[in-house]
Amino acid sequence: MVCRWRWLLVLFGLGISLFGCGGDSASSAPASTASLGCSDGTLDSSTTHVDLEFDGVTRSYEIHLPPGYDGTSPLPLVLNFHGFTSSGLGQQASSSMDVTADARGFVVAYPNGLDQSWNAGLCCGRSATLDVDDVGFTRAVIEDISSRACIDPSRVYATGMSNGGFFSHRLACEAADVIAAVAPVAGVLGIEEEACNPARPIPIIHLHGTGDMLVPYDGGGLAGSQSVDDSTEGWLDRNGCSGERDITYQNGDATCETFEQCRADASVTVCTIEGAGHCWPGQPCPTGRGDLGESTTDIDANEAMWGLFSTVQLP
Repeated sequence: MVCRWRWLLVLFGLGISLFGCGGDSASSAPASTASLGCSDGTLDSSTTHVDLEFDGVTRSYEIHLPPGYDGTSPLPLVLNFHGFTSSGLGQQASSSMDVTADARGFVVAYPNGLDQSWNAGLCCGRSATLDVDDVGFTRAVIEDISSRACIDPSRVYATGMSNGGFFSHRLACEAADVIAAVAPVAGVLGIEEEACNPARPIPIIHLHGTGDMLVPYDGGGLAGSQSVDDSTEGWLDRNGCSGERDITYQNGDATCETFEQCRADASVTVCTIEGAGHCWPGQPCPTGRGDLGESTTDIDANEAMWGLFSTVQLP
């Protein structure tokens, strides 16, 4: 990690954010990327959907390139995984991450799960039942994008909503060699604790509402998931964290607490939104999918996770 992430002040009334370290655009990427270049960054903004074969099945992902992409300068890549019964296009719409990608200068991809689900362990759907190799598929997506676009391989990140949040935890456990940091939203660890053995300490920021009825903050729910606190304790142990947590963000009902004294600077942050439901923080809850609870504008999940991602790269 180049510098420790910490929001020092957020002035919502003026729309101004001050950060403890940089990350407003691709130009603030770690200096080591300066020597990188691409000889075949031929992908352009006209490409928004890509099919690829994996395990004998045609899989796919949606992709968005920021306006400043020129095919020669390597940019960070964020993988954004949809929830159960949703899709890459659905996640693209509900998270509005394209807007953040354009402002901050990164490529964002929205993979599509088989039968609208991800094999995240205990959750969800047919992908979990059939033990689909979605970790392998994710590696294939990273490889495929890297062959088409100019991507910095040391700056690949993962996030996801609900089932996609569960799956982000699994990627942290099983793909920390290719993913630099993760940011699960409304999803906890869904595989057995003893099965989670990341290749390296991996930074994590987890966002969750206390009013979430599908993946309850205190555990249980339809999937019988563990609590946010238990999931966090697991990451504190794996990352070798010690000391007290610091409040690194507070606005209205949203509070982020960070453990920074961790091996390899692999901080663990939990952002708790009091009363918020099963929604992407900073965006309205999707309609037509039942009562997901209340959304929040007290924190923007995209900016919060980019505050971490922009400071982290693979060693």
